Amino acid sequence: MFTDSHCHIYKEYYSNIDDVIKIAENNKVNRFINNGCDDKSNREIIELLKKYSNMYGAIGIHPESVDTYTNDDLKFVEDNLNNPKVVAIGEIGLDYYYTKENKYQQIELLEKQLKMAEKNHMPVIIHSREATLDTLNILKKYKVKGIIHSFSGSLETANEYIKMGYLIGINGVITFKNAHIKEVIKELPLESLVLETDSPYLTPEPYRGRQNNPSHILDIAKFVANLKDTNLENLADITNKNLENLLKKIK
Repeated sequence: MFTDSHCHIYKEYYSNIDDVIKIAENNKVNRFINNGCDDKSNREIIELLKKYSNMYGAIGIHPESVDTYTNDDLKFVEDNLNNPKVVAIGEIGLDYYYTKENKYQQIELLEKQLKMAEKNHMPVIIHSREATLDTLNILKKYKVKGIIHSFSGSLETANEYIKMGYLIGINGVITFKNAHIKEVIKELPLESLVLETDSPYLTPEPYRGRQNNPSHILDIAKFVANLKDTNLENLADITNKNLENLLKKIK
């Protein structure tokens, strides 16, 4: 059985979350780490954790929410880190894809949450788009470990993150025809990898263009197992252990 280490299972995207969970379970996916990105999704995740025994949560403020978040939103995150099913602070990070105009506000928000993670001994889930150098330089300042979600960088960058104690998150992008990430993942040890869907985004081939869901972890796993010349059982065993070693609260 596999774990979806990064999904966004909210009512905003899915009309029947019970069905989403059931379909995933029927496709060998029995654990989910539901990632928040703003105050609304963080609060919804806390409620969903009460309902689904195999769902865990990461709560945090995404860089795309930098212009709208409040200090109360950050306080909610910190106040809920003692929840036994909140396993990380995330999804947090830097995103310069659409604009760099709020770059310094993004950096300030990321550093506030990294300080929170360090103080509370919590792992982090890092989003980094068009911001590799800043992300690396900022993470080096804090004694924090975590997952680099939806990694798309070079082998050299991946190894930098791994040296710092981070795992590399792989999702449906690896199945895309011209995705260079295939060549990077070939060179990385299984002990540094975790699988994710980023549902409802980044649906793998051959379903690209449709809404993603956690059941597609199995499709990603088959692709990665073939790429790494291993079997599904071994891939599940190692990637689950990687997660359990990092996110101490998951069972």
